[in-house]
Amino acid sequence: MDRQQAHHLLDRLGPEQFTAVAQLLKVLTAGPAPLLESLSGSPVEEEEITSETAADLDRALASLSRGDSISHEEILREFGLTR
Repeated sequence: MDRQQAHHLLDRLGPEQFTAVAQLLKVLTAGPAPLLESLSGSPVEEEEITSETAADLDRALASLSRGDSISHEEILREFGLTR
């Protein structure tokens, strides 16, 4: 997509959609500095992993390595988010 196509798409947006896209573009062009600055002063939260959580993680990783994953499309269907 080139700039002309992007401008054409922007022209087709309604006011609310345009505002949302403009805010997203502002964030994307700001770069990582604002986020990094805000996170740098945040305390690091350390949560102990219980043996139960560790076992759950092990089961999940084993399931993924067997290929027992759910596709993105399947999840969208499950939540009624497909057209």
